[in-house]
Amino acid sequence: MRFLAGIAKLICAVNLIIGKTFAWLALAIVIICFTVVVQRYLFAISYVWMQDLYIWLNGAMFTAVAGFALLRDDHVRVDIFYRPASMARRALIDLIGVFLFLLPFCWVVYQYSIPFVIRAWSYQEGSANVGGMPGLYVLKTFIIGFVTLIALQGLAMAIRSVLVLSNNAHLVPKSIQYSPDRIAADHPQGAV
Repeated sequence: MRFLAGIAKLICAVNLIIGKTFAWLALAIVIICFTVVVQRYLFAISYVWMQDLYIWLNGAMFTAVAGFALLRDDHVRVDIFYRPASMARRALIDLIGVFLFLLPFCWVVYQYSIPFVIRAWSYQEGSANVGGMPGLYVLKTFIIGFVTLIALQGLAMAIRSVLVLSNNAHLVPKSIQYSPDRIAADHPQGAV
């Protein structure tokens, strides 16, 4: 079980580093977008590559930080069954959700995106706009990164569930532990 906990900890560390690094792209996006607006409306200057740049950075950021968002439990969830659930029930819901929904979704996206990415790399696809940025094929590769990071984080969630369900919750890495405060708030009588 310690080996599984180590794998989950490694996956979480990777998503944490990538998420915190790529989150800084939000600042770059705001600065570039602000620059485009100022150039256009104050100086009547427009560069298509700059418009492509902040749109592409936005796509890169959101695909790269998706696993980080899953790590932090920031994705949208229907809390009808989850919110009032005990830690064991949450673990079971997560385990079923990972194998029934998350991993099949990742597989479908991966299967459909591989030819798309390979084709983009084969002719080094650039922007469709005249004067736009080259290297669109690099951005399209982020789709594969997105699927990989989400699937890996799903695997870490499944490991967490297995550890909790096998009474080894103490081995769950801190970054993905079920929050005791949240569970205690959901169960004021202390029933977990």
